[in-house]
Amino acid sequence: MKILTLGVASAIAMTVAAPSFAQSAEARAGAEISARITPSEFAPSVGVLELNQPVIIEGCLEDVSWCQISFDGQTAWASATYLYVEEDTKPVALINRPSTLSLTTVTVPDEDATQAEQNKAAAAGATMGSLVAFAVGGPVGGIVVGGILGTVAAVSAVEPSEETLVFVTSNPVETIYLNGEVVVGAGVPAEVAMYDVPAQPEFRYLNVNDLTVLVDAETGTIVRVLR
Repeated sequence: MKILTLGVASAIAMTVAAPSFAQSAEARAGAEISARITPSEFAPSVGVLELNQPVIIEGCLEDVSWCQISFDGQTAWASATYLYVEEDTKPVALINRPSTLSLTTVTVPDEDATQAEQNKAAAAGATMGSLVAFAVGGPVGGIVVGGILGTVAAVSAVEPSEETLVFVTSNPVETIYLNGEVVVGAGVPAEVAMYDVPAQPEFRYLNVNDLTVLVDAETGTIVRVLR
């Protein structure tokens, strides 16, 4: 498996376009996402990146779908869909290959571990589809708009009550596996079965990739991830 290190496209780019990223290889999390031991949404998490948390990019897969990051003294992997830098004061997802950055190919030794995680999820039935990301700069595969703009709460006009949260955590359901990171603002495919919330029928819930989530019953949008 190959990863790509991020570098400066030119001296002009470093001076004018994005000096802070060019000098420190720093990006930020566009949503609350898991940091994982291998580049797979089915891999175990080693921590959670908070919205807008800075990370250092060590390198990315050749297709820039995942990036190896450093944060809080540890190294892990994060979905490049939800990592961003700023160009001309606008957020640009790393998956969209910001124009101010050049990419250099390097290799990593954990391909077998990554494939093992993918195989495990596939064997458990990861055939239901993919979570849909609400993106900046594209229909799928960008940064969650609500996260970047600080308006994640806008995905639901109603706040889940304490009664609802207690009910959901007290009534666990079997997990399903979907491609894509589990984040607030992502859409669950319509064909996926969800469970009613008696106290607040405007919500449903389910367990996706071993994370319990509350979903807006009308839109299918994840409004809360219970970690």
